[in-house]
Amino acid sequence: MSFVFQTTRSVLCEPGSSARIGALAAGLGCRKVAFITDRTVLDLGLATPALDGLKAAGIEVWLCAEVQPDPPESILLAAVEEAKRQGVDGVVSVGGGSSMDTAKLVAVLTRAEQPLSEMYGVGLVTGDRLPLILAPTTAGTGSEVTPISIITIGENDKKGVVSPQLLPDWAVLDAELTMGLPRAVTAATGIDAMVHAIEAYTTKLKKNPVSDCLAREALRLLAGNIRTACFEPGNVEARSNMLLGSMLAGMAFANAPCAAVHALAYPLGGFFHVPHGLSNALVLPFVLDYNMPVAEALYDEIAPIIFPGTRGAGLPEAFVALREELGMPTTLREVGISHNHLPMMVENAMTQTRLLVNNPREMTPEAALEVYEKAL
Repeated sequence: MSFVFQTTRSVLCEPGSSARIGALAAGLGCRKVAFITDRTVLDLGLATPALDGLKAAGIEVWLCAEVQPDPPESILLAAVEEAKRQGVDGVVSVGGGSSMDTAKLVAVLTRAEQPLSEMYGVGLVTGDRLPLILAPTTAGTGSEVTPISIITIGENDKKGVVSPQLLPDWAVLDAELTMGLPRAVTAATGIDAMVHAIEAYTTKLKKNPVSDCLAREALRLLAGNIRTACFEPGNVEARSNMLLGSMLAGMAFANAPCAAVHALAYPLGGFFHVPHGLSNALVLPFVLDYNMPVAEALYDEIAPIIFPGTRGAGLPEAFVALREELGMPTTLREVGISHNHLPMMVENAMTQTRLLVNNPREMTPEAALEVYEKAL
């Protein structure tokens, strides 16, 4: 057996720990950092403990709160130019996956001479990065422990940079940052994290025993706490367990990559601006059903962890029921997608070869169309 496993150098997991980001940044030798976030996180005060901690540590801050969902390449490049002009020597992000993905590339592009256009793909980054600290405000993307950044090109095309340079120096898991999440976001991001673990466990090319262990524990934590986190939003233990589960799933899929669920979800975000977690949740049951003929034995291993008493063949139906229980949209029509949109979505999904190559069963255009039709 041979495999490679890489992850974030250090993890700090503790409620309230974002207040310690200033001390962590000082420990990395930072004197002025780019602080990457979005306007909502800033307005809700979620960034305040980290900003206060940076100030107390004597570290200057250039604040960039312009990140948008499905971050456009133009916003990223503008942030890089300003970060260079500001002379920052480190990058901090408190936010969701879009903010953290942006921060990773700001940390690389501010130091590297290599243009972004040459980085899209797997293992193509040649330079180093600035010191980098990431603190998620949702329990879903796992971006704080993945070497992946997803950027939107033009109107609706998504491209990924995958390289170990994108792994941060510190992942800071502060459950207090997730306490105010509405139920819809908690549900969608939680299922997103489950998808990461499921796809890592069944990935075709790089499945390995370390990722398998992480995926199983992630599913135990996520499935065991998602209902409490949704319906008791102030439960700090449930929130902490969701954040930890999301991180473990991130570690898993960073090394055993995601597959067709993500590939088919991308057009929902790119064309219709459906949040990433919800996009995954809408196509998940039908991709599971499609994969069943070749992946049922692996689904049998993880199904009881997610839904006690369930076997692999019952996973699609169980996830349909979970979506309904959590009050999520359950059809593509509910997010503005009609039958006429499906050919365009299939065409876009089939370009996601970085993901599709990992699917346990080959995903064809005909199969993708069938998945979308069932999800309608």
